[in-house]
Amino acid sequence: MKSISISVLIATLLLGNGAFANEESTMLLSNSEKAVALLNAIETGDQQALGYVDAAHYTQHNLAVADGLAGFGELLQALPEGSARVKVVRAFEDGDFVFTHTDYNFFGPKVGFDLFRFNDGKIVEHWDNLALKAEQPNPSGRTQLDGSTALTDLAHTEANKALVTNFVQHVLVNAEYDKLGRFIDGEQYLQHNSMIADGLSGLAQAIDAMKAQGISMVYHKNHRVLGQGNFVLSISEGAFAGEPTSFYDLFRVENGKIVEHWDVLETLLPEAEWKNSNGKFGNL
Repeated sequence: MKSISISVLIATLLLGNGAFANEESTMLLSNSEKAVALLNAIETGDQQALGYVDAAHYTQHNLAVADGLAGFGELLQALPEGSARVKVVRAFEDGDFVFTHTDYNFFGPKVGFDLFRFNDGKIVEHWDNLALKAEQPNPSGRTQLDGSTALTDLAHTEANKALVTNFVQHVLVNAEYDKLGRFIDGEQYLQHNSMIADGLSGLAQAIDAMKAQGISMVYHKNHRVLGQGNFVLSISEGAFAGEPTSFYDLFRVENGKIVEHWDVLETLLPEAEWKNSNGKFGNL
């Protein structure tokens, strides 16, 4: 049954028809619920979820996927039948944007962030960052996806976004590591990067280890900071080990300090391999 529904979904996408959801169901759902439903459709083949997309104006920023819903359909067509798995672990809203943190089996086990922009209640734009899922927990026993999911502190959304914006600019972009203590809650800091241990001490050890191996991690520019309550997502570009890289960093903030961190690093495709011309960070 599932493989049949995926086939129908692919055919629908390739025909460019995304008008299955009725207006009543669309009005009842939040934007985050619509985004989650669209992601789940990769596994379930739910045709109704296509109605949450403005097919005539859908812009794609995944550089490996052609523009529009037809490009998404072509990508699904390349998937081995019945192989897709999607589990959205976190989903948050900021104005017209929804960002999600997802456990995928999508051409292999992956972890990813997806960002959707809505207009008049429909999805019109998509960005993402994907990486292979680590086989083992990090030195502190944490995975890339576990940890807190509870949304709190809604009244402090803007303050939390400002904290992360300053952290990214001063520490990640400007490399002012002496200011780490202003932003991070010392040894209470929980780390989900697959190679780094908890606390400022774990972060310092990782930085020293990379230096010793001649591996550089450079943030050149922050493109967007989005947040809801205690969760804030930063989208930046730079280089890792000399390769152009997209950095998606998710932070949990508590009492004015960063207390938890997840990330996904994706090496940017060479421009000759792009399947759309919208840019990885276009319109952010």
